[in-house]
Amino acid sequence: MGRGRVELKRIENKINRQVTFSKRRNGLLKKAYELSVLCDAEVALIIFSSRGKLYEFGSASVTKTLERYQRCCYTPQENSIERETQSWYLEATKLKAKYESLQRTQRHLLGEDLGPLNVKELQNLEKQLEGALALARQRKQQVLTEQMEDLRKKERHLGDLNRHLKLKLEAEGQNLKAIQDYWNSGAADGSSNFHLHRAQSSQMDCDPGPVLQIGYHHYVPAEGSSVSASKSMPDETNFFQGWIL
Repeated sequence: MGRGRVELKRIENKINRQVTFSKRRNGLLKKAYELSVLCDAEVALIIFSSRGKLYEFGSASVTKTLERYQRCCYTPQENSIERETQSWYLEATKLKAKYESLQRTQRHLLGEDLGPLNVKELQNLEKQLEGALALARQRKQQVLTEQMEDLRKKERHLGDLNRHLKLKLEAEGQNLKAIQDYWNSGAADGSSNFHLHRAQSSQMDCDPGPVLQIGYHHYVPAEGSSVSASKSMPDETNFFQGWIL
């Protein structure tokens, strides 16, 4: 026949109770270990006997597991506020320490507060200053080289512009000279023509050409006509004879 169901109640016999506790404790510890290995779970087991003796098992560490348990037991809001406060406190502490370190380094670079430094620290400071000085000189040389190159480019540009203006000025001078020569040759031709016209005008004074008459036809009386005939025509010519241009 199989074993009957054991009733769960306190064992009155101390010896039997101690034996049962020892057997079941070992079985429980074994089950906790198997659970952590088979399922990759973080397990922590704490057992106190009736005499107050402690038995424990932790797959990672009982203390770490308890801390994790306590963090998980907090409310999310309280836990978030606490983490944020702690994070800001740590950040402020780091920034303060960094600020003090930078101030101390700056004073050392300026040659101040060198008393507490030992030989090694002074040698490191000297190397830093030499390195900074070399970098500063290198950068200064680079800036001067770039400025000189810019000035050379400007000089070349101004030289090209000067040559261009010089060629343009020479071309304008040639054009102006050609115009002056043209005007000089034209003035010489004009003076010769002027003398020629004067000679022709003198000839015209000696031999006048036809006379322009305005207002009437010149009346030439026929031979043998009487004076009365010329007087009988006053309305035909209202001008005196002899008005000519």
